[in-house]
Amino acid sequence: MSDSAVEVSVVLPAYNEADTIEATVRTTLETLDGFLPAGSFEVVVAEDGCEDETPEIAARLAADDDRVRHFHSDERLGRGGALNAAFRDALGDTLVYFDTDLATDMRHLEELVESVRSEGYDLATGSRWMPGEAADRPAKRGVPSKGFNVAVQALLGSELRDHQCGFKAFSRNAFETLVDDVADEHWFWDTEMLVRAQRQGLDVKEFAVEWTSKGDSKVDLVRDVFGMGSQILRCFWEFSVSPYANRRTGMVVGSLLSVAAFALMFVYIDVDAFVDAVSNADPALVAAGAVVYLTSWPLRGQRYRDILEELGYREDVWFLTGAVFISQTGNLVIPARAGDAIRAYVVKARRGVPYTTGFASLAVERVFDLLTITVLAGGVLVALSAFSPSTLAELASTAAGEGLSGQESAAVQQATVVSTVVGALAITTVVAIVWSARTDSNYVRGVVEWASDDSYVEFVADIFERFVGDVQKVAVDGRAFAGIGASSVVIWTIDVATALLVFLAFGLELSPTSLLAVGFFAVSVGNLSKVIPGPPGGIGIYEAAFAAIVSTLLPVAFGTALGIAIVDHIVKNVVTVVGGAVSMTTLNVSLTEAVDGREADVAAESDAAPVDE
Repeated sequence: MSDSAVEVSVVLPAYNEADTIEATVRTTLETLDGFLPAGSFEVVVAEDGCEDETPEIAARLAADDDRVRHFHSDERLGRGGALNAAFRDALGDTLVYFDTDLATDMRHLEELVESVRSEGYDLATGSRWMPGEAADRPAKRGVPSKGFNVAVQALLGSELRDHQCGFKAFSRNAFETLVDDVADEHWFWDTEMLVRAQRQGLDVKEFAVEWTSKGDSKVDLVRDVFGMGSQILRCFWEFSVSPYANRRTGMVVGSLLSVAAFALMFVYIDVDAFVDAVSNADPALVAAGAVVYLTSWPLRGQRYRDILEELGYREDVWFLTGAVFISQTGNLVIPARAGDAIRAYVVKARRGVPYTTGFASLAVERVFDLLTITVLAGGVLVALSAFSPSTLAELASTAAGEGLSGQESAAVQQATVVSTVVGALAITTVVAIVWSARTDSNYVRGVVEWASDDSYVEFVADIFERFVGDVQKVAVDGRAFAGIGASSVVIWTIDVATALLVFLAFGLELSPTSLLAVGFFAVSVGNLSKVIPGPPGGIGIYEAAFAAIVSTLLPVAFGTALGIAIVDHIVKNVVTVVGGAVSMTTLNVSLTEAVDGREADVAAESDAAPVDE
């Protein structure tokens, strides 16, 4: 067969297909022979780092029939990577691929090929979700597939109905136009091809096909969640956010973030209760509490610098203090402390700290915070059990909601459960990290490989290994652990001192010893309990837990204790919001610019330069 005569190249991406590849090749040849001139096509078996007999079978088929070629890869490239390599090596101007299980009825192959070869389309793709043909899809595959396609349509602006049907054709020109911009080399490859083709104005044909489910229909956690989901978000950022990301829009976003954070402080706080509380407090002592709380922020920046330095990155304390301010402001707006991600983006964009290290450093900081306030709360409980068992029993009855209104009781019970669970998890996490760091077994890779055998495994496992390894570096270094732990104690002591000044602002005459002990316990439990959002209504979970503990352990009415909690929380949030706004201005940090989609490719993070050990 003359190479110059080949018009159509059909690539069959094969990974461990020894049982089916020969039948698939023969069916493909017969089908192509039915509508294409002799010698005008080739079938390329692109076997992707196979571990079975697929390479030997493909080599034999190529030796027996000059219409068949064998494209071999020693290592696993992923579906997209294998198709890229095989298409570049292919001879035809019309490039076709379909899944080797032949789930799509082969009677559609002529329409697929001719749509590009003779009708002039740049791309053609089969669709299982268009009217006209039946797609026999079990719910456990159909529901995730529809969800994926809806997400691609909504977030990436695609007008197609089915992006993942393994039945597609490209013109040579279209492939070469798109391939260098397509970042994914795994299962998202063809979706990204289709989306980018539409964005570049290429002519894409989608037509209905008859499709029958074959093979394993399980949902793959690594592929479908970590792989496909992250790639949708990457493309969304690149297409819809990054083009508008500049310092001006960044400052606008930052300002709106600060305003939203301030407004949301009143979601779980009754405004009338807040006004009453403030009117009863000495403004000078409240202001003093704000000043004291402000002194904890440079310490937070110092602690974060120590964590990063332990991981090999030496940064300026004031820059990191600003980054902490900005991320904590985000946490007041974004649920589940997802605002922490802003800090990882900032230190990556401005200081080249890899995302895995940025998130690992945040994890270390969070573990130390939770561990510290758990130990502080536990210390008070131990003291109560030793010196005042009756007070401990009274506290237990309050935790059960006895003597409180329905709303207050629900908030207190939620606070008790959440703080207990979070504290236990903090201690367990530290123990697990230290233990795993002292063993030679690679549990991370083992878990990821157990969850999936997909080509995304290596990519995902490498990310998690770097993340866990960074966390372990701090956990197993005794000096670093002690130093960061001591900083955490000082930071949370200042947090308690702020609350004590608010206590004094209400003019309460209390024993200094009792006030100190109760202050530590109330602040600790309140902060542990607000890891998740509180119940709807006028009382937030932090305020309810704080007020219940104070009114139980001290001669203070619940209403007064609630007012103290409200003012304490407002003071701390105001300092955070103002600090966040000032940091965004003085550091000229644009949140939208910091999260540049091109920098979000974790695989390209090797350029970051750690300090010499």
